[in-house]
Amino acid sequence: MGSPLQAAKNNSVNIVVKMILLKAMNFDDFIIRSSKIKNLPLPGTASHYKMAPLVRIKELKAGYIKKKNPKKAGVLALFYPNENRATNLLLILRKRYQGVHSNQIGFPGGKSEAEDLDILHTALRETHEEVGVPPQQVSIIRSLSEVYIPPSNFEVQPFIGLYENPKPFVLQESEVESLVEVSLLDFMDDSRIFTQKLSTSYAENIDVPAFKLSGYTVWGATAMMLSEIKELLKQVL
Repeated sequence: MGSPLQAAKNNSVNIVVKMILLKAMNFDDFIIRSSKIKNLPLPGTASHYKMAPLVRIKELKAGYIKKKNPKKAGVLALFYPNENRATNLLLILRKRYQGVHSNQIGFPGGKSEAEDLDILHTALRETHEEVGVPPQQVSIIRSLSEVYIPPSNFEVQPFIGLYENPKPFVLQESEVESLVEVSLLDFMDDSRIFTQKLSTSYAENIDVPAFKLSGYTVWGATAMMLSEIKELLKQVL
């Protein structure tokens, strides 16, 4: 049996090798590999908890947080190639407004409307409205675990999609402040995860796990969904 020090060295080498392989991977490789997650079990709550504050986890486990006829929303984790055919993930910075998610980083998507056929239709429609991506040009890989957001009483259904031949994004000026384009290499880099003191809608000055992506701090429900996506991709990349 090897020593703990040797095991740590081997792990470090494996991480470096994996990051080199990710750097060399183009979007065509990503399409092939990411398709393998279709049949994997969803990490679900375990992956969400990795990016949830301790106080929130305790409340969830104790049953203090209960859904109250939640509103439904659909969002899209959209992967696409940049000009060099490297893989990017699209996030958006929302406009400032009177609401709990003002000026936060999130996925394109939004609230279900009566005319939507289903929640996937919601995610695709909203993504089209917010960033100009035609629904018929998105290939959906799979749905993910729902995330309930107590402050706004939304139950969000995320989907992973591929946008193989992207056109220039068109921002909905009333909703989107700017695009946040994240490289796959940065997203999969564990050093991008850290803990920061934040004041949230439910607690003041608490330690919150977050991603640092493209210069932005990404936390809350978006970070929880990102965590599940990352856990799935780790198994196939």
